[in-house]
Amino acid sequence: MEYAKKDSLVSTEWVAEHLNNKSVRIVEVDYDPVPNYNQGHVPGAVLFDWKKDLNDPVSRDLLSRQQLEHLLGRSGIGNDTTIVLYGDFNNWFAAYAFWDLLYYHVEHIKLMNGGRKKWLAEDRTVTKEVPSYQPVKFTAKDPDRSIRAFIDDVRGVLGKSEWGLVDVRSPAEYTGQILAPPEYPNEGAQRGGHIPGAVNIPWGQAVNDDGTFKSAEELRKLYESKGITSDKKIVTYCRIGERSSHTWFVLTHLLGFKNVVNYDGSWSEWGNGIRNPIEK
Repeated sequence: MEYAKKDSLVSTEWVAEHLNNKSVRIVEVDYDPVPNYNQGHVPGAVLFDWKKDLNDPVSRDLLSRQQLEHLLGRSGIGNDTTIVLYGDFNNWFAAYAFWDLLYYHVEHIKLMNGGRKKWLAEDRTVTKEVPSYQPVKFTAKDPDRSIRAFIDDVRGVLGKSEWGLVDVRSPAEYTGQILAPPEYPNEGAQRGGHIPGAVNIPWGQAVNDDGTFKSAEELRKLYESKGITSDKKIVTYCRIGERSSHTWFVLTHLLGFKNVVNYDGSWSEWGNGIRNPIEK
């Protein structure tokens, strides 16, 4: 595949072979655990609930460094543990967790290629048993602002040719025909459309039918065809930051782009912002 960071991705076969490896912790990341984790998950996998575990319960923000340390520690994850993330919906929320953990400089993180979709399609073993691990101490670091964009950062790059904005939502969302995918509740955006100058490259164009990532050559052609090249600084965004994390992973870890930031406020923030310009 010739990916830039080959160690960031593992196959379902690799995961199956390491289920009993005590230095590896498998983590399922779900938007809604009820129809997913609770109905059967990879044996030994712990659950990260995207809404409850990876976001601050009060402010619209990522979990704090202290909250992250508690989450990992209670899951039996130490600083030397290899964390393998997988999730529902072709790894949207697993990619978000990957980006979130890397924001705090967590090492030894991997994505399971194809996610839950591929594991089930291959008829691999699942269980409803919820594992329990001895809590350990995890020590994170201060945030890495170089991989995250806030609304003022995005306002500051509008119209600048050295920057590229990638809207990874569906074409109907990009053009403002709908505010949210049919299977999701509207997260509160008041207007439809996209950030001025953004190109639309839906996240799903980066994966095969089985949920695995396309080859590096295919991915490079996809993004270059829309003017998204490695010499530019790139902002990815979607609606709430999870699909854009998936594209951020593609650009940074599979293609090796050096300057990519994920705007996790995304359209649910931009579409509500007073005097924010939009295009349709």
